[in-house]
Amino acid sequence: MITLKNVTLRRSAKVLLEGASVTLNPGEKVGLVGRNGAGKSSLFALFNGSLHEDVGEYYIPTQWRMGQVAQDMPETSQSATDFVVEGDTTLLAAQQEVTASEATDDYDRMAHAYMALQDAGAHDAPARAQALILGLGFKTTELTNPVNSFSGGWRMRLQLARALMCPSDLLLLDEPTNHLDLDALVWLEAWLKRYEGTMIVISHDREFLDAVTNVTLHIDAAKLVRYGGNYSKFEDMRAEQMALQQTAFSKQQDKIAHLQKFIARFKAKASKAKQAQSRVKALDRMEKIAPLLSEADFTFEFKEPANLPNPMLSMQGVSFGYPAPDDAPAGTPPTVIVQNVSRSVLAGQRIGILGANGQGKSTLVKTVARALQPIGGDVTEGKGLNIGYFAQQELDVLRPADTPLEHMIRLVKDLTALGKIAGQATREQDLRSFLGNFNFSGDMVKQAVGSMSGGEKARLVLCMIVWQRPNLLLLDEPTNHLDLATREALSMALNEFEGTVMLVSHDRALLRAVCDEFWMVSRGGVAPFDGDLDDYQRYLLDEAKRQREAIKEASAAPKAAVKATTPNTNTQAPPTAGAKPAQSAGPGVKPAASAPGARALKRQLDEVDNRMTVLQSESTALEARLCTPLPPMELAELGKRLNLVNAELQILEEQWLQLSEALTA
Repeated sequence: MITLKNVTLRRSAKVLLEGASVTLNPGEKVGLVGRNGAGKSSLFALFNGSLHEDVGEYYIPTQWRMGQVAQDMPETSQSATDFVVEGDTTLLAAQQEVTASEATDDYDRMAHAYMALQDAGAHDAPARAQALILGLGFKTTELTNPVNSFSGGWRMRLQLARALMCPSDLLLLDEPTNHLDLDALVWLEAWLKRYEGTMIVISHDREFLDAVTNVTLHIDAAKLVRYGGNYSKFEDMRAEQMALQQTAFSKQQDKIAHLQKFIARFKAKASKAKQAQSRVKALDRMEKIAPLLSEADFTFEFKEPANLPNPMLSMQGVSFGYPAPDDAPAGTPPTVIVQNVSRSVLAGQRIGILGANGQGKSTLVKTVARALQPIGGDVTEGKGLNIGYFAQQELDVLRPADTPLEHMIRLVKDLTALGKIAGQATREQDLRSFLGNFNFSGDMVKQAVGSMSGGEKARLVLCMIVWQRPNLLLLDEPTNHLDLATREALSMALNEFEGTVMLVSHDRALLRAVCDEFWMVSRGGVAPFDGDLDDYQRYLLDEAKRQREAIKEASAAPKAAVKATTPNTNTQAPPTAGAKPAQSAGPGVKPAASAPGARALKRQLDEVDNRMTVLQSESTALEARLCTPLPPMELAELGKRLNLVNAELQILEEQWLQLSEALTA
């Protein structure tokens, strides 16, 4: 078990923990929570050994293996699969021992080394690594891509996969959900629920904490308190404790006031002096209950839009995607990701946009936000449409050397030049006051943005959006850098917003609180999702299970077919009269397949080929029908059928490849 006894932790002169005592038992799943700057990362540093206690005792079993996500950005040309496989430190050590033993003549050592390599799971390590990579949202075509060919967010997913690959008794996860989409998040939750070791996780996603933790550690005012239960239970218990503390504090203050009143009235009277003195001593001995210092919650609100066009915008036969690169050969067609979308966005709608990674959610939002031009079709905007757009990479476009005040002044100048100032106050003092509403007060308005935390940068982006008084909000993963308090504030502000919201987020608590309908971006189209987030989560889990089973069937079926049709070469029939003895093939030459075996393989290959042709035709027809306006029920049925057809096609393609290889051999 992990034990802290009267531990004090400092960073420079700041005391982060004082007199902290707690015990964590093997197998517990612990959520570490507290406001930004409370000391969560410093406590993690104590757990992983990079920071030592200043006072007190800290104990962790020396034999425990530790897994954690490396925070550095990997720069390597290794394939994604090889990079993740190397995260298995036990396997890596076994491979190194095999190499070392082979350089000696110690055959006992070699035997033990190979046994250890087998025990470490060398035979299925690539498969285990690829399962982790695919679960975190990568495509099958990306398994062999070099690590340095991926963007920063995808490399951090590979670091997470590498940490999960490592056999561990203690798993430390610091904001593991920041770079994940909802489908990858659901997969990660399912994986962590099966994890058998002790886990400590820092996260600002309440539903994620509720799903994977059963103990909560709360850091507040340099105190560390353990609560049994997940985050929701912690909130209930803390609220109850705060209410009890406030009641006890109020009662004690009444008692103190009564004693002080008696002392002040009778301390000068000789007849009452002794009684007054006893009350002074009682007052001195009294253990004071601390007043309840409520955390300074952050709140804000969106201003009432100047107007509300209805519909906000209308899309007719629109295709979304990316134009051909500037350096592409002339005539290179654009890349189309979502096509033939015919939908309207109405005033007051709250739309959550769902879909697996890479299906086109961000592309759809970027096009509506005018950051991309539609590839085809017409987008008609309502008169007076004013868009507030929070891009997934919005923090990257802030100017690191500029201050929040300079960002606001530039925003005013840009909108004034476009004639889009709608009565907002534009004086510098007004802008300072507005920044103060978002906790940018005092010297912070003159602090360089590059030195700020991710949460502070996100608050600045929200501040700039709110100031513009939009009537259509397009939010693409707005919570990635926000703590729980700021997420709550955003949720409340969106619920009170009178305009329209289109939201892409992996924060299910935000989606549940804000959205009352969902659009599904899938297989090149957009359709209403008939269900809630629980239905979508079940859909994702069922889809992942179906894909796993399809892969297993695809790998097992051709092997069984090859085994059934290939003659047993170990059993020789008696030679017939006059038959010539069989000649052995030369070195390195494979014997030819027997005629019956080859014919059977060819017949199976033809059957698979014919079935694939039929399914490809059906898939094309289904995709064409899905691009036409249809009732929701019919769209759902067509979508289900298309999923089944494509799943069978994927299995048949694997069978075709393996049968072809067997026939060639």
